Amino acid sequence: MTLDDFPPGTLPAEPVVPRVDRASPSVQKVTRAEELRLQLADEIVRGTLAPGAPLDETDIARRFSVSRTPVREALRQLVASGLVESRAHRGAVVAQPSVERLTSMFEAMAELEALCAGLAAERMSAAERHGLEAIHEELRVLSYAGNPDRFHEVNERFHNAIYAGSQNGYIAEITLATRVRVQPFRRAQFRNLGRLAKSQAEHDRVVVAIMRGDKQGATAAMRAHIELVRGEYEIYAVSV
Repeated sequence: MTLDDFPPGTLPAEPVVPRVDRASPSVQKVTRAEELRLQLADEIVRGTLAPGAPLDETDIARRFSVSRTPVREALRQLVASGLVESRAHRGAVVAQPSVERLTSMFEAMAELEALCAGLAAERMSAAERHGLEAIHEELRVLSYAGNPDRFHEVNERFHNAIYAGSQNGYIAEITLATRVRVQPFRRAQFRNLGRLAKSQAEHDRVVVAIMRGDKQGATAAMRAHIELVRGEYEIYAVSV
């Protein structure tokens, strides 16, 4: 099945994985909170906000010209990701995971994503495979554009499609929840020189295996991909 097999306007919708890292108030509040979370996460990963640094809601709201509501939600998400700690009588402070903790998180991420990829190779429908190919092609184009933030956004859709393709909602939910905790570090590594093209090549091996229904190949390719992501983040961490 190819793109030409679908009449105009009838392309299959992308698989949806329920978001477990976002609250459910209005779309506007969630969107602004997500933007704040990403900005603060970047500053923490870069070292601009040092471990132990206080994160005062009023100061952050004033800095970004927003109300305290999206700030409070962004900090809640950062606490869930492990980048921020909420301490009694001290409020929120920056918390940097230890090397051992971060290594453990990436190991878990690699195994969960590998499991999803292997199941997706067996269970993805033709429409889901077509949707994955379309996202993969979008990433290929973006890999030449040199925009790591946009690449990261579409990259999340790529991995979501594989989680959904596992046809196991519980595993997909656990995998997504784990990715939320590792996300700031995964996002940072896209700034490495040449990383977008490398990531695209790694994705290609995953997609080819899934399209062939090769469970073992898809599992191995995804595990290798996440292990390389960890290595790229370590390179990034040394450079900042």
